[in-house]
Amino acid sequence: MHKTAPTSRLGRLRARLWKDRYLLLLGLPGIAYFLIYRYVPMAGLYMAFIDYSPFQGIAGSEWAGLKHFARIFEDSEIVQVLWNTLSISFLQIAFAFPVPILLALMLNELRNPIYKRIVQSVIYLPHFLSWVVVIGICTIFLKGNGVVNDLLKQGFGIVQPIPFLTDPGYFKPIVIFQVIWKEAGWGTILFLAALAGVSPQLYEAANMDGAGRFRQMWHITLPAIRNTIVILLILRLGHVMDAGYEQIFLLLNPFNMEIGNILDTYVFFKGIGQSDYSFATAVGLFKGAVGLVLVLSANYIAKKLGDDGVF
Repeated sequence: MHKTAPTSRLGRLRARLWKDRYLLLLGLPGIAYFLIYRYVPMAGLYMAFIDYSPFQGIAGSEWAGLKHFARIFEDSEIVQVLWNTLSISFLQIAFAFPVPILLALMLNELRNPIYKRIVQSVIYLPHFLSWVVVIGICTIFLKGNGVVNDLLKQGFGIVQPIPFLTDPGYFKPIVIFQVIWKEAGWGTILFLAALAGVSPQLYEAANMDGAGRFRQMWHITLPAIRNTIVILLILRLGHVMDAGYEQIFLLLNPFNMEIGNILDTYVFFKGIGQSDYSFATAVGLFKGAVGLVLVLSANYIAKKLGDDGVF
């Protein structure tokens, strides 16, 4: 009796796998991607606990324990780097995260389907541009003899060009503006998908009760996407230590390095530029651990407040 139960469970598992074989084949490329590019490289995290030398290899390098993690809190530069990373990330959450919600609410109010599709297509397009192209367009507009300075000179008589790309004071506003322009339209897809499930009868009932468009939005539309907002916010908090490597790296120059150098670029300069691979790996692992703690904490708080959370 005790031997038949596992066999039965194994038989049911095989039958289910065979039944869903085509679905599993469809998911195989995605599974392979995560295995090859996400899980297998995690073996390299071992470098954070050794004094890695390219000549001796991972197996031949000496064990260092937590020495490189202690260096994170001893390095004076890391304090400024952490501040840059957190400030840029929270500015993105404060200003860039709400924009897709507002766009989804406005698009949901449009009644002309043709005009709605045109607007959606226009605001989606920047998402498909690489950061190299976005930074290139930004440079053309904001350089000393660029379009913006020409307009300021002709329209307002400002003769001295404004150094948008080299003045540290403009660095963070430019980063936030670029994120909004590139990703806000794409982010509306999830919120519009959530709004598609709202029953039109709710709006009809609210209209019969005398509720205007604003009250319908406040009492029907926003509650319908509340759970989606909470889930995306929790997932975004998991990337709070990741302020966008490619974008920041392309915007960095000697003039804004102090205010623009974030953890990802710091790891690159330390690991590749100075060949300090073990310390760079430790910083990357520390960043991931902080992100995991933030996701778990935000998910716990969301559940305590009555939302579903991520898990």
